[in-house]
Amino acid sequence: MVWGAISYDSRSTLVVIPNTLNANLYVSLVIQPVVLPFMRSIQGGILQQDNARPHTAAVSQRALQGVDILHWPARSPDLSPIEHAWDDTTHARTTTPASFTTSINRPCTYRSSATGMELHSTN
Repeated sequence: MVWGAISYDSRSTLVVIPNTLNANLYVSLVIQPVVLPFMRSIQGGILQQDNARPHTAAVSQRALQGVDILHWPARSPDLSPIEHAWDDTTHARTTTPASFTTSINRPCTYRSSATGMELHSTN
């Protein structure tokens, strides 16, 4: 699984989640090291995330105190602008050399020329 965030004029680093994502991993791998600094860098930023269990868990909500969060309607993935970035990144990844697919299990950095997004493995 890969996690990332975008705003009008910036983007976060992408984070590779090496295991099944649970609330504790979401807090330790995504919220604390990436979401909080990213949201602090965006004046008036509002976080949009879906209703996945790791996102709605009490531990995640506590970690996000002080961050404005946009309410997410159930079953509305088409409302997320990052879905278009994921489509572009997936397309770009499938056209990259095989060395990227083998290095995903090791620490690596990948920059999509289609979206400009960077992928950093947490392994």
